[in-house]
Amino acid sequence: MHAPLILGIAGGTGSGKTTIARAIIEALGPVAVLMDHDAYYIDQSHLPFEERERTNYDHPDSLENELLIHQLRELRAGRAVKKPVYDYAMHARSKDTVLIEPTPVIVVEGILTLAIPALRDELDLRVFVDTDADIRLMRRIRRDIEQRGRSFASVRSQYYETVRPMHMAFVEPSKRFANVIIPEGGENKIAIDVLVGRVRHFLREREDHPS
Repeated sequence: MHAPLILGIAGGTGSGKTTIARAIIEALGPVAVLMDHDAYYIDQSHLPFEERERTNYDHPDSLENELLIHQLRELRAGRAVKKPVYDYAMHARSKDTVLIEPTPVIVVEGILTLAIPALRDELDLRVFVDTDADIRLMRRIRRDIEQRGRSFASVRSQYYETVRPMHMAFVEPSKRFANVIIPEGGENKIAIDVLVGRVRHFLREREDHPS
């Protein structure tokens, strides 16, 4: 069995990296699967809800990176894994999991995907989505209010206390590790087409050189 291509997509909050990841998966079909880094937030259910809200979710230590790395290695070895499910409204990990079967292409997406050396080492192709800060902020506000049930006051407080400082400390510097930098996020259709074309080329090479 051929080892899969593991594609990492990083970028600031609201940059459009999720849109790009989903567009790639949709274009490739069943040969690709998404491993979203956000699913690996450390469970906070043992803490009072007020304390969960104060957690810095934009720091690398807020994520169970070792589990994601382990599961990527399992998928690379041809074994299925159970991806965790995270409840953003409750700031806690669900008891449910999602069964992920090995596929030729694995897409790992998250703001810190390129900022963690051990995770970065698992990636065959590294992409950074570079979008202006004002656009990213407006997208973040809309997502957290409409999809995650947050108040504007809580979103604003979190942005100034953790999101922006952590972006400057970890996310932005990780751009230098990217093989490809995509401006304008999910609106950059040409860049998406180029990425999909590169992945399809990889798949054709596998077919032409079977193990």
